[in-house]
Amino acid sequence: MKNLFAASAMAAVSIFTPQLAAAQSTTVQQIMDRGSMLCSGHNGSYFGFVEVNDQNEWKGLDIDLCRALTTAILGDPDANQIVPLSWAQRFPALQSGDVDIIIKATGWTMGRDTELGLQFSLPYFFGGAQIMTHGDLGITDATGLVGGTVCVEAGTTIERLVANYLKTIDVEHTMVSYESAAELRSAYLANRCDAFAAWGPSLAVLRATELDNPDAHVILSDQLSSEPISAAMRQGDEGFVDTVNWAIAALLIAEEEGITSANVEDMAATPPNPRVARLLGVEPGMGERLGMRDTWAREMIAAVGNFGEIYDRNLGKDSPYNLERGLNNLWSHGGVLYAPILD
Repeated sequence: MKNLFAASAMAAVSIFTPQLAAAQSTTVQQIMDRGSMLCSGHNGSYFGFVEVNDQNEWKGLDIDLCRALTTAILGDPDANQIVPLSWAQRFPALQSGDVDIIIKATGWTMGRDTELGLQFSLPYFFGGAQIMTHGDLGITDATGLVGGTVCVEAGTTIERLVANYLKTIDVEHTMVSYESAAELRSAYLANRCDAFAAWGPSLAVLRATELDNPDAHVILSDQLSSEPISAAMRQGDEGFVDTVNWAIAALLIAEEEGITSANVEDMAATPPNPRVARLLGVEPGMGERLGMRDTWAREMIAAVGNFGEIYDRNLGKDSPYNLERGLNNLWSHGGVLYAPILD
């Protein structure tokens, strides 16, 4: 009787596990019921991450991660709505339900984690705050900014990082905040700012592609931070956090295993090892734990590629920006990105 009871319990678990997993995430259920996912955009262009192309279509690293997650949940990379938001609007929009997730070059900080009711995913990018100045000022590091005006975008971690850093090195300055990246760039180019503080990768992209004379602008040697960039979600929905984390992990594992958008179906037909078989849903279980299809990761990779493909298309060698991956490479290639164990 005892063995019969145990067997019955195990059978019940096997029957109900997928439904229970799905029910754990109210956000995933809302997305499924709605038939689309609400992702954060930008009130302008944040080059390489969130921008609008000549056909008025959204593109960028963060947009592709939204498309990846949309595919994982709904099976269609285009079943999403991109909601334009300023930096200051993003967290209120998430808390109010205007968006399901913030994938918008967002730093994982203690204050946001503990005071704003947010949860964060695995980091998918690392980048630090830096300062760019007009070359004719003759400044090479931040000590030369004494008495100067530093412009930043409102609602970002950059404001606090710059203020703390300049206070630490005893540099008196005036800080001016702008609501949008376009306003900030215009103010800097009109010489209303001596310095432009922003995220290092975005400064490099801006200097390389948007300024008429890149050599007339200097990115100072000071590295103000090394910031983990993550997706932000509302607290209390652990099932959604799991879904987002494993979507990011699947993109990284695919790159590690050499699975691309071009060869994913061939890999699924003849998986070279158990890890690939599990990832691509050939071996059952990849979907059951998250309450989704076993083939969700395979469909996602087919739609957007692995993480390396996403990076190269938006920031790296296949983009106008040609930014080296550096820290944002896989751990096995000298970077710091890694996936948890897929057991």
